[in-house]
Amino acid sequence: GFLARSSSPTGRRILRNRRRKGRARLAV
Repeated sequence: GFLARSSSPTGRRILRNRRRKGRARLAV
């Protein structure tokens, strides 16, 4: 579901927040 949301501006924001926790790799 993360990849699908990544296409949306809101999904990109979630990926950025996850990056701070170091979960960006998991999200992608």
